[in-house]
Amino acid sequence: MSRNAKINSLLLLLVAALAVVPLALGLGDHKEEPFAGADGEAETAITEIDPDYEPWFSPLYEPPSGEIESALFALQAAIGAGVLAYYFGLRRGRRQGEARTRERAAEDAGAADAVDTAGAGDAGMDAGASAGTGDGRD
Repeated sequence: MSRNAKINSLLLLLVAALAVVPLALGLGDHKEEPFAGADGEAETAITEIDPDYEPWFSPLYEPPSGEIESALFALQAAIGAGVLAYYFGLRRGRRQGEARTRERAAEDAGAADAVDTAGAGDAGMDAGASAGTGDGRD
């Protein structure tokens, strides 16, 4: 097993543990809504501290039910994940394209050097022939 595979397996196990451990240990059993969002927790804490608190702003859109609110949140998360995946895929593709371009340029330069080396040998032979070979054609 390669090092990357071990790291990925460990990260996957850690994520699974983060999801299962709170359920297995019964964390939040004493609450009415054990896994409510941070907004609900903050609202509860604020009303405990100051029962007369009035919010400064009201939401632009209040979903009719909690299910719709959860669906909109999931949609928002999916769109964000899609944007991030597109960005990282584009970046990786560009990096791979640049690497291929460099490889092709190196291959072309190597082929051009081979042609130049062969051509230089031919030119040397031509120069020797025209300089005089002693066959009386000088």
